[in-house]
Amino acid sequence: MERAMVGVFFSLKYIYSTNANMVPILKGIQRNKDLQLVLIDVLKDSLQQEDVKCIAVICDAVYLNVFDGAFYKRMYDMPIVMIVVEEYEDLLSPNFDTLESLREARKEGCDPYVILLANGLQTSRLLRFGDRYRILDTRAKYVMLHDYRLFHSDLHYLWKRIVNVIFLRYHNKITGILKSKAWFDLSTVPFPNPIKKIFVSRRVDIWRNGRFHYNRTLFADKTSNLNGEVLDVVYLDHVPSVVVTKSNDSDKVGGVEIEILNTLSEKMNFVPKLYQPINADLHKWGTKLPNGSFSGLLGEMLNGNADLALGNLQYNPYHLELTDLSIPYTSQCWTFITPEALTDNSWKTLILPFTLYMWIAVLLVLLITGTIFYGLARYYMNLQEYKKYNRLGNDQNIASDDTNDAKPVGLYLFGQIINSILYTYGMLLVVSLPKLPTGWSIRLLTGWYWLYCILLVVSYRASMTAILANPAPRVTIDTLKELVDSKVTCGGWGTETKRFFEESTDEIQTIGNRFEVINDPFEAANKVSRGVYAYYDNEDFLKYISVKRKNSLINVERDSFNDTMNITDVEVASSDSERNLHIMSDCVVNIPISIGFHKNSPLKPLADIYLRRIVEVGLVEKWLNDAMYPIKSLQLNEEEIKALMNLRKLYGAFIALAAGYFLSCICLIGEVIHWNCVVKRDPYFDKYAMDIYYMKKNKKQ
Repeated sequence: MERAMVGVFFSLKYIYSTNANMVPILKGIQRNKDLQLVLIDVLKDSLQQEDVKCIAVICDAVYLNVFDGAFYKRMYDMPIVMIVVEEYEDLLSPNFDTLESLREARKEGCDPYVILLANGLQTSRLLRFGDRYRILDTRAKYVMLHDYRLFHSDLHYLWKRIVNVIFLRYHNKITGILKSKAWFDLSTVPFPNPIKKIFVSRRVDIWRNGRFHYNRTLFADKTSNLNGEVLDVVYLDHVPSVVVTKSNDSDKVGGVEIEILNTLSEKMNFVPKLYQPINADLHKWGTKLPNGSFSGLLGEMLNGNADLALGNLQYNPYHLELTDLSIPYTSQCWTFITPEALTDNSWKTLILPFTLYMWIAVLLVLLITGTIFYGLARYYMNLQEYKKYNRLGNDQNIASDDTNDAKPVGLYLFGQIINSILYTYGMLLVVSLPKLPTGWSIRLLTGWYWLYCILLVVSYRASMTAILANPAPRVTIDTLKELVDSKVTCGGWGTETKRFFEESTDEIQTIGNRFEVINDPFEAANKVSRGVYAYYDNEDFLKYISVKRKNSLINVERDSFNDTMNITDVEVASSDSERNLHIMSDCVVNIPISIGFHKNSPLKPLADIYLRRIVEVGLVEKWLNDAMYPIKSLQLNEEEIKALMNLRKLYGAFIALAAGYFLSCICLIGEVIHWNCVVKRDPYFDKYAMDIYYMKKNKKQ
């Protein structure tokens, strides 16, 4: 504010130095004196309504003497930023001093603006420049001279943005009537009424004899009640902001932003007229054309055809430069939808319940326990032999049959190392022993080993049940690093999205190098299902295209099979040839989402107030859940279908059975070869006395 005061003092010095040169030109003319009085009254009315930080005055040499000492004295020391322009200066491209002064006034928050320029073309070019580059605060209050050149049809768009304006029109006193005096007609733009082909201003008040005739509020709020005016609203079908559902021959439009629009229309009293841009499916939000114009939704806003825009507009510098955006009503997670790996681990079903280290521990316990059983059995067998020989002595007359007496009960189960391992393995499979072995040490070990086997088998069965009942685990891409390492092609809508990735300084710049622009999201989903693509959009929209594509595939398969297959069979058939779609769990960026207004729209401040209240009471979250409910319900049904049992999950059992058949056949062939090539060729072999053959063979061993 100190800089503003310095500008005032400097301007005052310039006024006093040039005022002497202006006296001969304005000699005998009282118009500027009356203009000063009405201007003071208008500014006082503005100062009484709200707290004013400063006043910005833009004038030329013709109206410079309006701002003399009397004017500043009546302004009660209000800071004033004075900008004096030359009559030949082109304000569509102002010089450096003028531009810096305008920026300083905008920075200091000056309101109102007083524009007194004798040349109406200069005023129009100043307004066009200030609106295009946002140098002037179009939502501030304006006081300017009435000039027909300001109301040309090419400038009608300005009066849809600058609505808090008072035009001062000077009327001379009536000739021939002595008591008549000069007076001013105060008018404004007819907002919210649309301007047709001809601009017709609306009278606000009349100033005569130092006072207002009607004493109306000069700068009344024109946006609180739009009196049922029809506002054009362009929309784009993009879940969950705008959801278009076909009903017979008509389209029903819903979604979060439609609900917000209905609330704003009720509070601000306007009627929304919804329409879609031309070739919305192709152009969508719109891109810059070679001639400098824009297509799609942004083109409708920039051309002045629409007052509001609905379509999941991101709150980013690109959109803020072209349009005005409301305060964000939500924040969306923008990420990629990626293909799931086709790796099928059904053949590993039998080993999936335990991890690698668990299986190693089980195998080691099996070998160690089997060895211990074998050691204890051999100890008891040797002990029995020792007792037998100790009792009978070295009697040589003992028959040979006595030396081959039966072994102690049950010890033959573990008498050989191979049998010991096999029976230990049998207990692990909860197969009971044919006989209880002799010896308390073996019996105690058997009991505790049975407890271990029961606990292990129960854990294995529970884990196996969960694996068979739940969907098979998927190999997915869930982080940016995994996406970069996967080397799949990435894509999304719009060159701005591609530029976002290319200009990044972290690892996602690699994604920008292989990023492709694609207009059709369902075509992108088909490419993702083939495992060669990853599509970028907000998480809710990715869920929508994933579920919709899955249901369309189900309908196609159902028609092709004449309703002979159920949904589960269709899912299996479709998943055999294509990959499932997976949404990355990591967000690339969380982007605020807003509603669009045309550039410098006067509706935005009040709409922001209502929108903030809507967000605070939780209506946006409720409407978002309503918009996504059909999609989430279909997604839950899909997961329930995946949880059913199917033949593929038993691949592991069939593989184990096949492996057993194969090994058994090899062992059978080996035994046949051994019988024919080894046993039959033995000189002691006699097929009629096999018991004598094996007895002699055991004696040799």
